[in-house]
Amino acid sequence: MPDWDVYLVTGESLSAGRTTPEVVAAAIDGGCDVVQLRDKGRTVRERYETGREVATLCREAGVTFVVNDRVGLAQAVDADGVHLGDDDLPVPVARELLGEAAVIGRSVSTVAAAEAAEAAGADYLGVGTVFRTNSKDDIPDEEHGVGPERVREIAAAVDIPLVGIGGITAENAAEVTRAGADGVAVITAITRADDPSAATAALGEAVERGRTGGQNT
Repeated sequence: MPDWDVYLVTGESLSAGRTTPEVVAAAIDGGCDVVQLRDKGRTVRERYETGREVATLCREAGVTFVVNDRVGLAQAVDADGVHLGDDDLPVPVARELLGEAAVIGRSVSTVAAAEAAEAAGADYLGVGTVFRTNSKDDIPDEEHGVGPERVREIAAAVDIPLVGIGGITAENAAEVTRAGADGVAVITAITRADDPSAATAALGEAVERGRTGGQNT
């Protein structure tokens, strides 16, 4: 299983005019551990072409690469796995299609959902949104801003890794790992940054501060 400190979720429309491969390359340079190809709003063909480039970048750097939602696309670009939401294929079906070695993640916002995902065979959880965010417009209001306390509750209830997602920045990332998350997943904190590499490194430092009991800066 990968390290989880900094997990980039791509969003080319949120990348300040840069391409997803450009942002991914910079994030890898800054120490990114996991990349999820999301790029909502792009066609499947466009995501396939981008995914092939990103898969190569990640493979060469030893970074875990997963695809949001689409198991078939993950297979087509030879990703390491897939990240699933409530409306996607069930975890056991994705496991059957992708194999035992695949990394399969599941988005959750409650303890019950987290326990169910673990029981279904998920390898890790994306918990959120931790803080309110405008980057993801496809989630219900009750799942916006569940807070670090929910992260703490879920971390206590499951034995698989989890990353917090939603509204996370270098300024508040330590709160998330202090609450028990293994890392943080971000979109705009990296994609919109003037220097995505430096932004990734700053997030990694914040994650470590939270893990070791240091304070936010």
